[in-house]
Amino acid sequence: MMMTWGTFVFSLSTAAYGELQRQMTWRHASSERVGARAARQYVGPGDDTISLQGTIAGELVSDLQVLDKLRELGDQGKPQALVEGTGRVYGPYLLTSLSETRRELFNDGTPRLIDFQMQLERDDDGASEAIA
Repeated sequence: MMMTWGTFVFSLSTAAYGELQRQMTWRHASSERVGARAARQYVGPGDDTISLQGTIAGELVSDLQVLDKLRELGDQGKPQALVEGTGRVYGPYLLTSLSETRRELFNDGTPRLIDFQMQLERDDDGASEAIA
């Protein structure tokens, strides 16, 4: 197991990601001052976004419709706990986008490879829902 997002398990037999990118921001309010640069005050953490990119190989998975499980969780609109296989808990995250590219198709349209990219955004307001 590489990671879980709610009940979805990322692994070689489901959807393995090859890249995880995390971007965090911090908020600073500013007040204009005459003859000087604006004064800044830290007001708290900003957005925390995680992007996962990977490839699903038809030879390794039993279900090529595995991304539908992610869509179902995303349709719920609730944050899910994101936990790495090492035990590191990232916290509650919402699925904000999921894209897929099917390639190397067989005659019947079945893909040999499915590339996917998903974006998760931290949602502290739903933290109690994600842990429950």
